[in-house]
Amino acid sequence: MTGARLYVFAVIEHATRRIRILGTSAHPTAQWVTQLGRNLMDLNEVGACAKFLIRDRDAKFTAAFDAVLTDAAIQVVTTGIRIPAHELHHG
Repeated sequence: MTGARLYVFAVIEHATRRIRILGTSAHPTAQWVTQLGRNLMDLNEVGACAKFLIRDRDAKFTAAFDAVLTDAAIQVVTTGIRIPAHELHHG
């Protein structure tokens, strides 16, 4: 542990409560997030079937990210506006 901040892109399979970490980065970008959206489709190969993705309103989640998921028939659900981070993590 170096104390560096890392951003983690993870999905939780509701039915199994399995957490899958798709990527980590110290400096996430819109391109990184979009690629991880494409990687999410790889979960179909292991039997996971995503129907919804809940995300916050960070600018890194661009229209390209949403389009990748929409093309895969995954509905994107965004969190409320200005929800404090502590409510997302501890609420």
